[in-house]
Amino acid sequence: MSSRRIGALDAARGAALVAMVVYHLSWDLSWFGHVDWAVSTDPDWKAFAASIAGSFLFLSGIGLALAHRNGIRWRAFWIREGKVALAACTVSIATWFAFGDSFVRFGILHAIAASSLIALPFLRAPAFLSIAAAALIGTAPLWASSHAFDGQLLLWTGLGQPDYGSVDYVPIAPWTGLVLLGLGLTRLALRLKPALFNVRAPDETGAQQSPGRVLGALATFGRYSLPVYLIHQPLLYGLVWSFTALGLAPDRSEALFVRDCTRACVATFGDETACNTSCSCTLDAARKDGFWEDLVKSPNDSGLRARLNDAYAICLRDTPSTPPATSSGN
Repeated sequence: MSSRRIGALDAARGAALVAMVVYHLSWDLSWFGHVDWAVSTDPDWKAFAASIAGSFLFLSGIGLALAHRNGIRWRAFWIREGKVALAACTVSIATWFAFGDSFVRFGILHAIAASSLIALPFLRAPAFLSIAAAALIGTAPLWASSHAFDGQLLLWTGLGQPDYGSVDYVPIAPWTGLVLLGLGLTRLALRLKPALFNVRAPDETGAQQSPGRVLGALATFGRYSLPVYLIHQPLLYGLVWSFTALGLAPDRSEALFVRDCTRACVATFGDETACNTSCSCTLDAARKDGFWEDLVKSPNDSGLRARLNDAYAICLRDTPSTPPATSSGN
């Protein structure tokens, strides 16, 4: 029996999953200090993460419209809703053990579960109402934000300031707007050009061929989006952690010192080239004088810090374009 799934939609989910794996692997490598990428703070990385979350929510809206195009299939809806809600709770518990207070209180799975409930009335309403509601919720942070929503009790709204930092935060406003937009646009397209949604995924026997190997692989990947989402990050995190714990990763203490030292120096003096030269000089001096390895093992040792600061001051003095200083800021 051929699958009723739409290959293009599964392939889109698969592409979003690949992007998510790339992002989380980069985050893990940055977390353990194996790369210099500021994954958590750099605007470009934040935009990448937002685009991934947005694509999942938009595709969720499309999926809702297609799954219930001929009437709401209540049993299927509640089974899916239960699975997503259970997965969201699992993520919260797992991240609490892994990250403590930074655990996921309301992340992408929480948003999908809540948004699916919000989308229920729009499954049979005119498509333009979904699009209008999408605009309303999507812009709500611009006109409805208030200190009354601050804190954890109403953090799910997205209209206040949470009093915590989380590794994943996807509140109702503005993100549910993307679910409703996907729902509304798909229902509109179903009325105007239903043939757009007749592309099917290959069945298990391969009787129906996909447009290409890459798209076929993405479609297969996308069919299992929820288990892939739940499994991939613990697997990646565990691999990077094991790689680090076993000492297989290259020692990055020197590169990280030069990076952080340069950033602190630039914040004071503004000359990145000269600061990088001064910090590299400081590292060379610490290695030459034989206290660098001791400093790595005991970074808070006041005597070793004093020797490092003395070396830094000498390097700053001898580097053109930077005035003398008494502390490396590290």
